[in-house]
Amino acid sequence: MFSPNIIGARVSVVHAAGQPEPDLDGPTPDGAPRPQAILLTFFGSYLLGRDVQVATSSVIEVLDRVGVSEHATRSTLSRMARRDLLRRVRRGRQVYLGLTTRSQEILRDGETRVWHTGAVNEQWDGTWTLLGFSLPESWQRQRHELRSRLLWAGFGPLQNGLWISPSHADVAAVTEGLQAARHIRAFEARALAPTDLDGLLCDAWDLDAIAARYRGFVERWQEAGRRPPLPDRLAQHLALQTDWLQVIRQDPRLPARHLPRDWPAAHAQEVFRTFYSELDPEARTIAARILDLVPDLDAGPG
Repeated sequence: MFSPNIIGARVSVVHAAGQPEPDLDGPTPDGAPRPQAILLTFFGSYLLGRDVQVATSSVIEVLDRVGVSEHATRSTLSRMARRDLLRRVRRGRQVYLGLTTRSQEILRDGETRVWHTGAVNEQWDGTWTLLGFSLPESWQRQRHELRSRLLWAGFGPLQNGLWISPSHADVAAVTEGLQAARHIRAFEARALAPTDLDGLLCDAWDLDAIAARYRGFVERWQEAGRRPPLPDRLAQHLALQTDWLQVIRQDPRLPARHLPRDWPAAHAQEVFRTFYSELDPEARTIAARILDLVPDLDAGPG
C-alpha cells in the first residue's frame, strides 16, 4: 500500500442500528489507509448513481494500483458483503459487485459532505445542540460507546456529562440502538453573554489537531513534487478523495466566525477541488477502459 501518512481513511461504516462504528475502519497505527476506505471511495466514484455492477477482477486491478494486495482486497470485499455493504452476483465464471441500500446511504453522505456541505461553515445560525447524560458508574462500556458516537457526530465535551454541537443534530439517529439512550436529555439553545464562544470552541474541540489535518492535506497535495508516488491518474484520484474524506469527517464544521483568522479549511478545500478537477477526466478515461461493468438489474431507487 502507498506510504504511511499519505491517507488516514476514516470512512463511516454502519452497524445494525444504522450508526457509524468510528474505530472499525480508521487508519492503521502508522497512518496508512485501510482497504475498505479506498474501496468505498472507488464505489462512490464509479458505481454510485449508475445502476451498474463491477467485476471483482476489475476491483482487484484498481486497488493494486494503490498498493493493496489481491488477498487484502478479496478479504475486505467479503467482509463488506457480510456487513450488507455489497451484493455479489455470479455471472458465468465472474463475480460482480453491486451497491446495497446501506452502502448507497453511506456514499451519498460522503458525496454531500464533499460537494455540498463543504469544509467551511459560514451559514451557522447561532443554534447549538446540547446533550446531557448521567450513566450508572458501572456502565463503562455504554459510556464509551455513547462518547464514540458523539465524537463521530461532531459533538464536543463542554463539561462533565454535557456535550455540544454547532448544528441541528439528529440526536435520535446518533443514539439509536444505544442502551444509554434513555438516560439522555437533549435541547437546542443559543449562547448568552458573557459566554466566550471563541474560548468555548477551544475548550470543547482540539482545534490544533483539526487544523493540522487540513495543513497536512495541503502539504501532501498542493505541490506536484510532494504528492504521493502513485502510478497514474486513477490511483491519484482515489488517494486524493480518500484523504479528503478522512480530513472532513473528523471536522465538526465549527462556525467560521469563531475560528482563528488563519483557519486552513478553505485553502485545503480549494487545493482538493482544483486537483480533483485536474485528475477527474483522465481518471475516468482509465476507469472506462479497465472496468468490467454490467447493468445492475436489482438496483433499488436512489
